[in-house]
Amino acid sequence: MSKKEKLHQNEPEADGTPVAPATPDALNALTELEEKLAKAQSEAAEYKDGWQRSVADFQNYRRRVDAESKETYQNAVGNIVKRYLPIIDDLERALAHRPVDLAWADGVELIYRKLQSILEAEGLKRIEAEGQMFDPNFHEAILQEPAEGLECGCIISVVQNGYMIGERVIRPAQVRVAQ
Repeated sequence: MSKKEKLHQNEPEADGTPVAPATPDALNALTELEEKLAKAQSEAAEYKDGWQRSVADFQNYRRRVDAESKETYQNAVGNIVKRYLPIIDDLERALAHRPVDLAWADGVELIYRKLQSILEAEGLKRIEAEGQMFDPNFHEAILQEPAEGLECGCIISVVQNGYMIGERVIRPAQVRVAQ
């Protein structure tokens, strides 16, 4: 039984203490206090809900900003690395046809390995293509030709290597594909 009902019925408390007779002013004051309490509890619940939503929104914002920052960094690195890929291609062609006994050829190979290790440290990965099935997300077919012993769509050879940074393709591999 609520305090208000006890006041209204003039029943004693549980410990036997008598309750003063209820006056209309006391009942009105009690009713008013109970309404204020209910309103305050309602506002507190509303404020708590708003606070929790704000915390969740901020966490989502932070994740989104971190992801955008990472993507912006990868795009910037990708754009810079893309400028060095023709140099890598030229060094690979030079090393494929290098004279064996000349010391300067070893220097060219050293330069190639240094450049390659720097770019790999930035996240550059070569797209493996030879012997794989053609995938337009990673490969660019520049020639289709008949090939015995290979199924249709299998990559015969790589004309120009492709590269990725993270999940982003910087340059697709140019390939010859079996017909």
